[in-house]
Amino acid sequence: MRYEFRISGVVPDTLAANFPELDRIPVREQTLLLGVVADEAHLYGLLTRFQSLGLRVLEMRQVPA
Repeated sequence: MRYEFRISGVVPDTLAANFPELDRIPVREQTLLLGVVADEAHLYGLLTRFQSLGLRVLEMRQVPA
């Protein structure tokens, strides 16, 4: 499944490096991180990484592949 995560603020290169499986697209005052999520455990792992790095997820949604 492919997911889009909308993150508050601009995610710098140093933090984006923690998500090699996701593509990063900066948008106005936010960052979109897109990529394939293998399963529910991977999804929850991503959410835990966002939280541990202080990244605020504004929106998460499944998108067409």
